[in-house]
Amino acid sequence: MRGVAALFLLVALVPSCVSHERDPFAWLHSPRGHGFLRVDSAGGECPEECDCPPTFPVAMYCDGRGLTAMPSIPARMKYLYLQNNLISAIPDSAMVNATNLVWLLMHHNQLTSDAIGEQAFAKMQGLDRLYMQHNNLTRIPSNLPGSLRDLRLNHNRIEKLTPAELDQMDNLTILYLHDNAVTDVGTSLKGLKSLILLDISGNNLKTVPQALPEVLHQLYLEFNSIDSLPEGFLAGVPQLQYIRMAHNQLTDKGIPQNTFNVSGLVELDLSFNKLERIPLVSTTLQHLYLQANQIKEFTLGSFCNVVDVSNFSKLQTLRLEGNEISREDIPHESAQCLRQASNIEV
Repeated sequence: MRGVAALFLLVALVPSCVSHERDPFAWLHSPRGHGFLRVDSAGGECPEECDCPPTFPVAMYCDGRGLTAMPSIPARMKYLYLQNNLISAIPDSAMVNATNLVWLLMHHNQLTSDAIGEQAFAKMQGLDRLYMQHNNLTRIPSNLPGSLRDLRLNHNRIEKLTPAELDQMDNLTILYLHDNAVTDVGTSLKGLKSLILLDISGNNLKTVPQALPEVLHQLYLEFNSIDSLPEGFLAGVPQLQYIRMAHNQLTDKGIPQNTFNVSGLVELDLSFNKLERIPLVSTTLQHLYLQANQIKEFTLGSFCNVVDVSNFSKLQTLRLEGNEISREDIPHESAQCLRQASNIEV
């Protein structure tokens, strides 16, 4: 009996990964070195420091693991989650097998521009989303694939954009560049033929970007130092519907008279600027934000030239609080012109 008991004790002490199948939680206590691969239960390779679910074998989850270097990437992977780590470099060699990636999420790391290989992204011809926000980049990475549709580079240290950095990106529809240190855009956006959303707020711009893409729908320029707009600012962007330019230095003199009198515009935010009068807007505009300016007069002509049964403003929201006017300054005739405005704040 003593021998049988000893045998049972020995079996109990043998790790489950030896006595039975591999421990599915072994990665939690295994060494996390770079380049170690194990075979997952689906039969494919997976780095020890990551998870590759058998039910989703083309995805690799390495997020929030404290990684300081890129893991080995099996060629089958399409979705790679590397966010919330301490990775500081992407050498070309790290991406040799990553030619099938569709999503690459690397936000909240410690990446620097000089530590990203020139050809790191060059072979990813199917890459659709690249998230690199909240890093330490000073420029847009080189040789980004033309397949990209969603590029997020906000909360970095980028100071300048050049046409070469965004060349051949015909499919890009979303570009987040907010909260950087951009001072110059030049004509770098001209070639982005599919761009519908551009967020470049929270930078150091003094002028609006030149040569905006024609199909642009949403333009966010808040928290810059823009004090004037060029003549015909919106002529080249007929599909633009949303403009947000709050927290700039705009004055009446810096806005040509008919700048915002365009029929396609739905929302216009000019709050927290230095305007002294309400700018002329189209009767089709639906939401106008002008709070915290220096407006001294409610000019009904800014909304309606002619008022009758069929001619009136489509404005629904008008924000004017924090100016130098009160509700008593709104003329009685405004009820006809602004008949759809259910929310007027003064």
